[in-house]
Amino acid sequence: MIFSFTATPDFDFMTYFARHIQAAVQNGLLVIPDHLGQGSIRKLAFGEDFKITIHRYVLKEDLIIKRKSSGQGNDLITIFFYSNEQPLEIAYNDDLQVPFSQRDESAIQVTSNDLSSTIRFPAHQTIHYVVVAIKPPQLRELLAVSEPNSVLQTIIGNGNSFLFFESMVAETKLLLKNLATVDMTDPLSHFYMQIRVQELLYLVFHKLALRESAPHQPINSADAERLLYIRNQILNDLSVPPVIRELAQVAAMSETKLKQLFKQTFGTTIYTYYQQARMEEAAFLLKQGKHSVGQVGYELGFSNLSHFSRLFEKHYGLNPKRYSYT
Repeated sequence: MIFSFTATPDFDFMTYFARHIQAAVQNGLLVIPDHLGQGSIRKLAFGEDFKITIHRYVLKEDLIIKRKSSGQGNDLITIFFYSNEQPLEIAYNDDLQVPFSQRDESAIQVTSNDLSSTIRFPAHQTIHYVVVAIKPPQLRELLAVSEPNSVLQTIIGNGNSFLFFESMVAETKLLLKNLATVDMTDPLSHFYMQIRVQELLYLVFHKLALRESAPHQPINSADAERLLYIRNQILNDLSVPPVIRELAQVAAMSETKLKQLFKQTFGTTIYTYYQQARMEEAAFLLKQGKHSVGQVGYELGFSNLSHFSRLFEKHYGLNPKRYSYT
């Protein structure tokens, strides 16, 4: 199933998606028809400029959502929380080929609404994601930051094009899970949800506020697509360190532009991102209990196991052998 829409200021996802699947919306709740699957979509508004949509369902076929830029510039911030344990495919064109995440399928995406995107959700899997839509003035008022760093300045400013990814901490995952189970018949449920959604935003923007301040580089859909491709190139073989010159050629960018946009989008340098992914993969393999420390180290390209152990302990606070028994 493919659902396409243009991200105009007055677009309401729930209304148009309900028409697309020929279903009714009652009291902000859309129940998925039996012939398509099971589950629901719920929308809550905390004023005209601050809304949340909670998706939780299992579908009988893949769902592809295509968001097209209206070409009218940015007047809305979208924060997308995906907390599944299933592969998620995100692209900024129509070419969905590789999953966004490898071992940890959770992700947070903060974006202006002037970027086009395509997301595929797999069939026969529990889909759980949350979208918060908020206008810059409302977010500015909520955050009430007297001296925002360059990232927050870009997000709460007017007319900026941006894309930021953050990893999802355990606290965020738990909060998202709890949001989906709130009893909406409780007379104070709306009030409770607003508090929890603000807490969700705090967790995201607290991390973004800790990022290094640097001049913001404008980004478009083509740039975003290339960055995700480069990211997946890095993750495809963690035994080989990334070579910036080669990645820049693949991305059709200068080395300077690639390094700047990658760090801006993912919050860290290409090499640091690679090392973090390497350690996360090592932790995953060690927890499986099917590989020795030596096998894991060599599989991830370490010829010196002492070096591997030092890096791992720096990242997790335990050496690989002790970690595998925790």
